[in-house]
Amino acid sequence: MKKFSLLKTVTLFLGVFFLTATVFQCKKTGDIIKNLDRSFKGNADSTIYASFYDTARINPSDVTADVNDIIRFRGVKTIIHEYCATSNCHGGPLNPKLDTYTDIMKLVTPGNPDGSKLWVFLTTNDFDKAMPPVNSNHEMTTTDKSIIFNWIINGAKEKPDFKDFRPAAVALIMNGCGSANCHNQATATGGWARKGLLGPLTTSDTTQYTYINPQTGAATVYCQLSNVTLRSQVWTAYKDSVKKFYSDTLANASFRPYKTFSTPVSALSTRGPLNTYDDILMDIMYPKSARSNSSVQYTDPVTLKQYYAKGNYLNVTSAVVTRIDSTLLLANPFTGVFATAHQGDMAYGDGGLKPHEIALIKAWYFADPNVPNVWKYGINNAGIFKYRKTGNIIRH
Repeated sequence: MKKFSLLKTVTLFLGVFFLTATVFQCKKTGDIIKNLDRSFKGNADSTIYASFYDTARINPSDVTADVNDIIRFRGVKTIIHEYCATSNCHGGPLNPKLDTYTDIMKLVTPGNPDGSKLWVFLTTNDFDKAMPPVNSNHEMTTTDKSIIFNWIINGAKEKPDFKDFRPAAVALIMNGCGSANCHNQATATGGWARKGLLGPLTTSDTTQYTYINPQTGAATVYCQLSNVTLRSQVWTAYKDSVKKFYSDTLANASFRPYKTFSTPVSALSTRGPLNTYDDILMDIMYPKSARSNSSVQYTDPVTLKQYYAKGNYLNVTSAVVTRIDSTLLLANPFTGVFATAHQGDMAYGDGGLKPHEIALIKAWYFADPNVPNVWKYGINNAGIFKYRKTGNIIRH
């Protein structure tokens, strides 16, 4: 009788324990469902590079891909495999399979994240549909969701193209090279202000920026035009004057910059900001070595004003790509003579860019239709870029 009572007591205890555990688990699950929020917390940031694979060999690249010829970024396939296509899930016994590009595309509507089942599963707050499963404790990060979002909205391609390259490449140049002490609109126009080229200004229109060299500790003070409205007007006017100057054969003949405002004439005043896509395109098409020589290119015989701008914008020995990519050498597009040494340090000294980021910029440069072919392949496809190691010339 005692044994029976003891057994009954133990059984009752275990029953109560498991019931309590079940109730607790149900409450826990209920709380998870109640508080579940898988919605996309990021922004539709197009500057995040998004491709299907982690690596992509760019076009053009050297016969044997050089250090700056391979794009390496975390890709959609890796993300899906990590969160969803594991061996015990959609990479194993469960359907749908998510192993390959073809598999994944069955759940994707290119250009439409909200219309793609994959995106819906990743961002839904439906406990039964959410992927990865809520109880897996493997929540996808906002960064990884951003990559998938951008990949889908850009067309969900297996191989990236310039639409994928351009926003990320431009952002890398702007953030890496458009610093306050360098290729910056405020600093360039501030130089004009300091030289008295912009007319009357108040003290509130300008500020000082002090740059401390991290190696030497030396301080350099820059004048910046902080009046945003005036800066935009002045810099836009300058860009217009450059474009008009180089499209006007009469102006070319006389080396006389077209004046839409008091045209800066010194070498310093025509430094090339890289704060916007349009800034970058202008620096590509009309390089700063044509717009900002260290020596006088023309002296007006009447006013004796000295100009530092060249009339022939193709007669230059510097270009954006070779200032960023140390594996390439540039030929003067006008003379066809190649440089014998690397021509710049924008990537490492200024921008701090990594090889795979340089590859991304180069991929965009050669793919973007807004970059003229003469600045990709030279006059009549003669070739203006060649690899330092092999001597291979890039042609169309």
